[in-house]
Amino acid sequence: MMEVILRDHIDNLGRRGDIVNVANGYARNYLLPQKLALLVTPSNRRQVERERVVADAHEADERARAESFAERLRGTECVFPRRVGETGTLYGSVTSADVADHLATLGFEVDKRHIQLGEPLKELGEFPVTVKLHRDVSTEVTAKVVREETGDESAEAAEAGAEAAPESVP
Repeated sequence: MMEVILRDHIDNLGRRGDIVNVANGYARNYLLPQKLALLVTPSNRRQVERERVVADAHEADERARAESFAERLRGTECVFPRRVGETGTLYGSVTSADVADHLATLGFEVDKRHIQLGEPLKELGEFPVTVKLHRDVSTEVTAKVVREETGDESAEAAEAGAEAAPESVP
């Protein structure tokens, strides 16, 4: 095991400035080359402490912007018309990329990787979708999958109406 100081937040490991024990290979092959961690020495502790002060200020600013964006985004409804088969199953699904594209048309630029959709939506209905804007800030939008109205349905209805109407004789 090797003791390292984290220079950045790493999920399931720790936050910036934490001293953690990790496997030698993980430290040598990933954390140290990616500059995500430093070996524990007195000079490295001071360096990480200086970096932490700057990063905390930056983090607070980022979080404030994310909270403001989340407040504007909260409650947004995204409607996705999709073709539906006779059994009620969708011909296509709604993915996180679809949600990101729809939010972009509404003026909200969100990376599709921040949209937490467990699996693509494959049925009609309303679904809550979590958008993680920051490590500590997330909000929910509603994805509404509805039946797509096609021109074929209206043409069939017009034909059925024409067949039912009696023909006029001149």
